[in-house]
Amino acid sequence: MRIVIAFTADESAATAIEYGLIAAGIAVGIISVVQGLGSTLNTTFSSISASLK
Repeated sequence: MRIVIAFTADESAATAIEYGLIAAGIAVGIISVVQGLGSTLNTTFSSISASLK
């Protein structure tokens, strides 16, 4: 019975899951920003390349 009580009182796994969710959210944000900047930079460099030709 003590093992069950100790298991239910342990919150370290919940903390690890919370950190994982925070890291996943940050990763999604970074990916979306990089994709947006990538397409903008691609358009800019294509325009510069066309101007130089």
